[in-house]
Amino acid sequence: MRKTMPRVGFVSLGCPKATVDAERILSQLRAEGYQLVSNYNGADLVIVNTCGFIDAAVEESLDSIGEALAENGRVIVTGCLGAREDLIRQAHPQVLAVSGPDSLSEVMQAVHDALPPVHDPHIDLLPPGGLKLTPRHYAYVKIAEGCNQRCSFCIIPSMRGALQSRPAGAILDEAEKLVGAGVQELLIVAQDTAAYGLDLRYATDFWRGRPVKSRLVELARQLGSLGAWLRLHYVYPYPHVEGLVELMAEGLVLPYLDVPLQHASPAILKAMRRPGDVENTLQRIARWRALCPDLTLRSTFIVGFPGESEDDFERLLEFLSAARLDRVGAFAYSPVEGAAANALAGQVPEAIKEERLERFMELQGAISADKLQDRIGRRVRALVDEVVDGLAYARSAAEAPEIDGEIVIEDGGGLAPGQFVEVEIEAADEHDLYARRVSCGAA
Repeated sequence: MRKTMPRVGFVSLGCPKATVDAERILSQLRAEGYQLVSNYNGADLVIVNTCGFIDAAVEESLDSIGEALAENGRVIVTGCLGAREDLIRQAHPQVLAVSGPDSLSEVMQAVHDALPPVHDPHIDLLPPGGLKLTPRHYAYVKIAEGCNQRCSFCIIPSMRGALQSRPAGAILDEAEKLVGAGVQELLIVAQDTAAYGLDLRYATDFWRGRPVKSRLVELARQLGSLGAWLRLHYVYPYPHVEGLVELMAEGLVLPYLDVPLQHASPAILKAMRRPGDVENTLQRIARWRALCPDLTLRSTFIVGFPGESEDDFERLLEFLSAARLDRVGAFAYSPVEGAAANALAGQVPEAIKEERLERFMELQGAISADKLQDRIGRRVRALVDEVVDGLAYARSAAEAPEIDGEIVIEDGGGLAPGQFVEVEIEAADEHDLYARRVSCGAA
């Protein structure tokens, strides 16, 4: 008679880097025979993968832990907020175990202690590429852990440590398996993606018996040879980013660059411990666009940072008008426990933060809407994410999943997730595009 297999529930919060951590834990659980269930009542214990980047994320994580305890009672906590074990145990002393980010072995040991595995050769199966929290046609690949930057608003280095790049061969092996399992789009992530290999001194590794340098441009060239879409996230604007843009112009990497710029006032950038040469940034953007005219630029900004004057904020608006970025995210500064910025003078009142954020988004919304209007009449290749009631929701090279807008294909009946289709853009609003099919590709 087959033994009852232990059942584990999982709650995953946070960014794509946390999603990769969650996928590794889930894959290991499944490889060891644990059943994965989607409700509290059916689980023998629950793992909560937390986020702790800003106060709102901390509150959400603590609330999720509390909910899991109330509904199930046996909870293991991991992820970024796990680096602050005292905070978690103060709020929820009954949790079984706490570990920080990128802690697969610690999580599995806690699971083994609380819920020993039962081996069953009939169900100890793992799908190719491991278990994923994303749809099967795209996947995040984390190429490094930790960060050497010391931005004053960020506590990620204290949570995840210094930069630790993965060997190039291991990354390429993982990516090759994912593509072989049907993944159509690889999304490359790290805390500081463009710094990849610095800690390894760009050492040579091997893949398919050939040498590969642990340097982002060379890694991207090899990843681009696998035949899937390749999208880069969190690219700090180092000079060698130009080499990546050249790969985009060649068609090996999607012409999409996610560069977190954070602000445009030299004084605020200095307080943030970020590069402060705004004119040089504008020149680089112009150079990138000259190299790759189809380039989509995405960035994130913080408004209301300590010491931000009205003049500083106006400089930020002037930069937005000059740069005309395609996709922009922004949030009002919020102090994070342990961040150096908390000690800075000139804290901005909440009402002013919100008023500035509204003005920022109004300006950028108009820019984004104009940029989308310019795409009306164009034909693009799109990847279908979802089909609902005859409408297909898809993305082109210019849209990343979950953070950008979508292309709504109004005659999308018969399409399937993971299918490529050529469409013609017919209309646009501030965030999304509306299109009709021209032709379809294979799923």
